Amino acid sequence: MTASIKRLNIYFKEMYPIIPRLVLGGLLFFEIYFIVLLNHGVTSFDIGAGEAVGAFTVFSFLCWLRIADDFKDYELDCRLFAYRPLPSGRTTKKDLAVFVSLLIALTLALNYVFMNNFIFCIILYTYGSLMAIWFFQKHKIQKSLPLALLTHNPVQIIMNIYIISYVVIKYGIRPFDLTNFLAVMTLYFPALIWEVSRKIRAPGDETEYVTYSKLFGYKKSVDFVFIMTWVDIITNFILVWNLNKLSVIALLINVLWMSARFLEFKKDPTVYKLVDKVEKYTYIQESLMILTVAAYLLGWKI
Repeated sequence: MTASIKRLNIYFKEMYPIIPRLVLGGLLFFEIYFIVLLNHGVTSFDIGAGEAVGAFTVFSFLCWLRIADDFKDYELDCRLFAYRPLPSGRTTKKDLAVFVSLLIALTLALNYVFMNNFIFCIILYTYGSLMAIWFFQKHKIQKSLPLALLTHNPVQIIMNIYIISYVVIKYGIRPFDLTNFLAVMTLYFPALIWEVSRKIRAPGDETEYVTYSKLFGYKKSVDFVFIMTWVDIITNFILVWNLNKLSVIALLINVLWMSARFLEFKKDPTVYKLVDKVEKYTYIQESLMILTVAAYLLGWKI
């Protein structure tokens, strides 16, 4: 038992740091939670066990996806990323399988007891389970990067719906309107942009690892994330417009900075790793969204 815990500690230290990811789970949950409420004019909140379980579920589900990806890509990782905990043998499949089974059981139990939207939790974990087994189409999806993106990336939308459904049911908000639709998409686009960007490389940096730049060329791939970045920021503009106009200006400055980085990379793809800039942009963007909510709650309405 002690040895297994030590091996798991190695895994989480390198692949999924527990404390930062717990904080991230809370931030993602409450960003959507308050964006939905404030845009519907709800300013009286009842924060309790349900919210804590919802935030934990975001952390738990993303942790499961991380582990599931390592299981799915084990053979490839043994060739290309042998230094990682699982392919290197410093952590075992049994360690991770036992841990994630207990984690899922705990998460489902907490949702059943404390959440008003248990059916949406089941839908979320059902989709995650289908992802873990390649939707029964491993022979097709595994060898097609675009098909993998189309089938796997929408999980972020389903997770957002899980959060919004809890808010809608608890506060009696109408479920189908523009605000909720934009809230569903507001964290989907950053996930999409990051997923594509991390697989865009300079021609000289390509390996046997399949990337979008290898399939479509790095310029066309950058054009795609450039367009998605602006589509994403427009959803943010709409969601924060009635909360704080200064936030719109700050978000605009940030997206203009990122747009310049896209153009630089298209001109010279060796200047930096694109995903590093995308991550910095995303952290700033989401921080601004969270600060907008905090400012509104504190009464700073501009």
